[in-house]
Amino acid sequence: MTERTSYDEIEHTWRALVATACRSAADGLVVGTSGNVSARVGPLVLVTPSGVPYDRLTDRDVVAVDLEGRQVIGSLAPTSELSLHLAVHRSGAGRAVVHTHAVHATAVSTLVPELPPIHYMAAEVGGPVRVAPYAPYGSAELAANALAALDGRAACLLQNHGTVTLGDTLDQAYDRTAQLEWMCQLWLAASGVPGRTPSLLTPAQLAEAATRFKGYGQRP
Repeated sequence: MTERTSYDEIEHTWRALVATACRSAADGLVVGTSGNVSARVGPLVLVTPSGVPYDRLTDRDVVAVDLEGRQVIGSLAPTSELSLHLAVHRSGAGRAVVHTHAVHATAVSTLVPELPPIHYMAAEVGGPVRVAPYAPYGSAELAANALAALDGRAACLLQNHGTVTLGDTLDQAYDRTAQLEWMCQLWLAASGVPGRTPSLLTPAQLAEAATRFKGYGQRP
């Protein structure tokens, strides 16, 4: 890969990252400057900056760090959740990470140790979504708790905090965020009906859904 190609890839990924962050705000999954997004580009991790409204970011505001957290590109300080993003990228679990403070998902994180399998879309993220125990934002403890909850999963909830989803692409990670928030809203609605208990899917039913997902969508 040439230097020019590397620069083009960074520029392209940064624009996609900012668009994803703006989309999370437009869809009501974050408020103000909360939440953050990252994407791996070769040896670098591009991240949203700390405390800057997404709609103010331009092509000149690229923020990139190496896997040790050393800032390589940009003058804006990286997100306060850099430890969380780096833990995921160092693990190789995903090339894109989306973190939000989605309302329904955060509410569920305060009620149960995992989101029950209320819908077959749980199979898309590897099964019932675990809740990582609470830890202060930006801490190494939070990063460790999230990484443990993400073991074998592409999504987790952060107790009294929000969501984390992974993907091979930013679009995939964001789609999983939206699906997770929808599943949490569904479970809250169903479990809140007095005198009724929601039916849940079995591991076998989730496994069947996971198999079907492998053939979903358009073929090249």
